[in-house]
Amino acid sequence: MSKKGITGHDEWVVTEALATALIALEQLPSKHQPRAHMEDVKKLLTAGSQPGTVNLHMAQAKCRLFPDLDPLTIYREYGLEDGQH
Repeated sequence: MSKKGITGHDEWVVTEALATALIALEQLPSKHQPRAHMEDVKKLLTAGSQPGTVNLHMAQAKCRLFPDLDPLTIYREYGLEDGQH
């Protein structure tokens, strides 16, 4: 039985990478943010995600990049209340 793609879970890897990249780019000073590219990354993330899960991926990425921040605060920042993650 052949696996799907290269890793067997390529779509998940790409989705997580896109969300993490977008969160990282948002941390740059505004004048250094590649806005057009960031919009394209968001479009790719949206296209590759299950409907309604983009904010979840973004919140999870921010939690990974900023482990010292309160996860519940991050989830709320993305409109996710308790129990939705």
